[in-house]
Amino acid sequence: MNSTCGKLGYAALGLSALAAAGCGSGPQRPNVIIIYGDDVGYGDLSCNGGFSTVVTPNVERLAAEGVRFTSAHTTSSTSTPARFGLLTGVYPWRVPGTGIAPGDAAMIIRPDRYTLPDMMHEAGYVTAAVGKWHLGLGDERGKQDWNGHITPGLEDIGFDYSFIMAATGDRVPCVYIEDGRVVGLDPADPIEVSYARPFEGEPTGRDNPELLTKQRPSHGHDMAIVNGISRIGWMRGGRRALWVDEEICDRITEKAVDFIRRSAESETPFFLYFGTNDIHVPRVPNERFAGRSGMGPRGDAILSFDWQVGEIMRTLDSLGIADNTLVILSSDNGPVIDDGYEDGAVELLGDHRPWGDMRGGKYSSFEAGTRTPFVVRWPAGGVKAGRVSDALMSHIDIFASLAELVGVDIPEGEARDSRPALRRLLGRDLTDREWVVEQSTAGAVGLVRDGWKYIEPNRGARYNRSVGIELGNDTVPQLYDLERDLGERHNVAAEHPELVREMQSCLDSVRSE
Repeated sequence: MNSTCGKLGYAALGLSALAAAGCGSGPQRPNVIIIYGDDVGYGDLSCNGGFSTVVTPNVERLAAEGVRFTSAHTTSSTSTPARFGLLTGVYPWRVPGTGIAPGDAAMIIRPDRYTLPDMMHEAGYVTAAVGKWHLGLGDERGKQDWNGHITPGLEDIGFDYSFIMAATGDRVPCVYIEDGRVVGLDPADPIEVSYARPFEGEPTGRDNPELLTKQRPSHGHDMAIVNGISRIGWMRGGRRALWVDEEICDRITEKAVDFIRRSAESETPFFLYFGTNDIHVPRVPNERFAGRSGMGPRGDAILSFDWQVGEIMRTLDSLGIADNTLVILSSDNGPVIDDGYEDGAVELLGDHRPWGDMRGGKYSSFEAGTRTPFVVRWPAGGVKAGRVSDALMSHIDIFASLAELVGVDIPEGEARDSRPALRRLLGRDLTDREWVVEQSTAGAVGLVRDGWKYIEPNRGARYNRSVGIELGNDTVPQLYDLERDLGERHNVAAEHPELVREMQSCLDSVRSE
């Protein structure tokens, strides 16, 4: 590594990973659950301070019984690349085709790549992915067999079981896929999906707004109509298999809970990647939550997200395995208010600040784009209750840290950007990661190091008017002192030219690795 970035400073483990993490001789191998929220901002959860007007008691429980991080970052400020980085340990900007995936994208994580579930499987864990996927399916874009076995699929990258939404709630196909097959499909009513052209005779949100009975688009999202809501992309057929938006949180949570129960009964350690649909658009929460937040569907979806966390924890409690289950809760990227539907989110926001004290949000190079909620709970592993860590850390290190935990040597050349940081993950080491690299939706790259934030010059748009978010792009270097200016309001690059050169050199050295 180029010396400009400095040494990583990760202590070598002298004994077992658990003992080195401060857990004495260590308990039996823990179960591992990653709860990955969707578009949940740092300030959306009440455990993070006075930003939220919505109370999230189940996440508060996690924070009270574990460690809450204030400076944890995803790799990217949008969904697909953030998930790619988490599951592969590779910065998505190194790999072409890792941008926001259409609903008919081919597998972005190819079967020959070593993945986080591969590693956990190697350690003897049974593995599952439940909920939002958004990393593509099949071997070629637009050529998936939605009416048969969709392959390659999640079983080819390490997951023993999967129950997923192919992409996002606002993209077709609007069906669940279990172990590579569409759930509830009537063979006499086959599914067709297109992102190139509409199907003749099929209504669309653009041409048939009278059929939009639940939500109308504010921008885009005016193609195929499913459940009274128009989406991105066109589809026809598969009527019996279509999801009902109000039931998504219940359906995927039920599948996650079933997997946990089956694994516990078999006394096999398990790894669960649980990607929630909340709080992504279209936000159509179950009637249990509708109207309860006072903030409209977006606030109600936060309550729905919290409920899902509670159901996971209640299941672990009932099975007597909560203490020896490592639960990691975070979000794929920062918040967005109006992301394409007229759901009153902007008008009803009130004093709620999803971005906390930060600038930007989803899609952005500014801090609110990638600094997300992050809570870790594992009482049996020595995670101290109620601890708050200000340590700089990145989701990219979850891969290597879990490998450290379960004692697997990652093959050379795989998970190349992930660094073992188990002690930091468990709140034992409160020192910063040496640096964190962030990526915006435009591909702009920034670097956080020693309390400074650098965004290299780029020609991307400065503002996304559709969603009302500053994107953080500029044609000149940007440098912010995050300790004094977390809101990134004062670009001090001109005052610190040597530091700008150092930060750019560090970024260049990371790229060249």
